[in-house]
Amino acid sequence: MSATPNAPLTVGFDLDMTLLDTRPGIRATYVALSAETGVHVDADLVVTRLGPPLEQEIGNWFPAERVSEVADRYRALYRELAFAPTVPLPGAHAAVEAVREAGGRVAVITGKYEPNALLHLEHSGLHADVVVGDLWAETKGAALREHGATVYVGDHLGDIRGALFAGAVAVGVTTGPYGADELRAAGADVVLADLTLFPAWLAAHLAEA
Repeated sequence: MSATPNAPLTVGFDLDMTLLDTRPGIRATYVALSAETGVHVDADLVVTRLGPPLEQEIGNWFPAERVSEVADRYRALYRELAFAPTVPLPGAHAAVEAVREAGGRVAVITGKYEPNALLHLEHSGLHADVVVGDLWAETKGAALREHGATVYVGDHLGDIRGALFAGAVAVGVTTGPYGADELRAAGADVVLADLTLFPAWLAAHLAEA
């Protein structure tokens, strides 16, 4: 997808394991949820497969009729437990700043519950012009289209699907559960080890455009 003449640059970023290492907070929340409900949840396993919707993960441990109720309780516990241990991943602030220095807008398009995503960004000192939560794969793509994003950066195969759905340049980072080969096989246009490499890539990408 190429920007229309004079259209502002908009770059989309995933949140979990792209901008932020949310694993410690997510693990703490699942440990608390397990203790409170008396239902075993392998929190160490959960944090190895972040990306899909919360209800999907909850459904691995709780019966279908309890998923909505337990997901709501998880989100409440998350606010108490998850923000303090979460840290920006290497290069996150510089990546966001690179977009701004290029005159662009930052859109965080995430599967995370939107109010919690906003609190995460505030706690981490990351500012986004647009934040849209509760999305996954192609629904992320729809939001990217709506906000005119021409680049989307993510760590998950679902993020690559979203970028491709939107016709955006799919930038994969290997800070999540997938390696470079898997991200490329899913259709990533470029794969970076982490966001420390993003400013130089963006500069080269804009120069080519």
